[in-house]
Amino acid sequence: MQTDAQKLAVAPSTYVLMSYLEAILQAQIEEMELDERVILMGEDISVYGGGKLVELFGTNRIWNTPISEGSFTGVAVGAAINGLRPIVDLTIASFVYLASDQIINQASKLRYMTGGQIDVPIVVRACMYSMKSLAAQHADRPYTFFMNVPGLKIISPTSPADIKGLLKSAIRDGDPVLVFEDARLWPLKGNVPTDPKHIIPIGKADMKREGTDVTLIAVAGAIRPTMQAVDALAKQGISVEVIDPRTLKPLDHEAFKKSVAKTGRLVIVEDAHPVCNVGSEIAAVMVEEAFDLLKRPILRLSAPDIHVPFSPSLENDFYPTTERIVAAVRRLL
Repeated sequence: MQTDAQKLAVAPSTYVLMSYLEAILQAQIEEMELDERVILMGEDISVYGGGKLVELFGTNRIWNTPISEGSFTGVAVGAAINGLRPIVDLTIASFVYLASDQIINQASKLRYMTGGQIDVPIVVRACMYSMKSLAAQHADRPYTFFMNVPGLKIISPTSPADIKGLLKSAIRDGDPVLVFEDARLWPLKGNVPTDPKHIIPIGKADMKREGTDVTLIAVAGAIRPTMQAVDALAKQGISVEVIDPRTLKPLDHEAFKKSVAKTGRLVIVEDAHPVCNVGSEIAAVMVEEAFDLLKRPILRLSAPDIHVPFSPSLENDFYPTTERIVAAVRRLL
């Protein structure tokens, strides 16, 4: 039985304020403490945020690799087949093309080609840098490239709590999972559950704002101008519901349809190029499965079908802006 002092004592906090990047580190620490099969590898990993992990787990589980994305991703696939659970940090997302043969031809296919005899529990982290004049070869958002590949799961959360919960799910998953992080979200702070058992299931979208007039689906880094646009529209008396897919493959179709059933209008915002992107897939699904719910045509906002410019003045106007999002929503009313 609890004493009066115990009853009156302040309960330990179940949340702690941390940044998106700190939440990634915390998720990796918790999963490495939980399962000794979890290892981490990548270029300069002990320099950029991995120093603490080396102190905690040593170089037997934190592997610094040379600049050879295809090679060390292949090593990770072999390690996964043989019982480890590797996390591969590919740093810049544009480098994922160099590792694509190992991801597409090996990791995604081995379970299928062996009749389910081989699991490939590998996590590949890739960071999407934008708005830093890194030019075309370092500023891609390649998640759309991999959405076309069966056998892969893809996540791209937008809050510290979501990246922690979803990254932990990815590490525990038996299939290969790609994690695309938008670097503009790294400094973002938010309350994160401290319970190591707290995870977020892959494949579930999240409603970031309730609304009644228009549904707005925002992907990855597009969430920031989207929330600014929604605030501006609220001052004009326009109520927008914001859905964050969090998982890009599989997409949570039911969450989208539930929201559009309420609003009848849909805008999709993302920073990828327009051809065959997430918005294309969501629009196709909504037309096939929920056409009768739509009062107006679906609108998509994305980057133009050109490579990312180096010029800061051109790059500033490259991705969907708050003003364009506001205009798109108003166009549907």
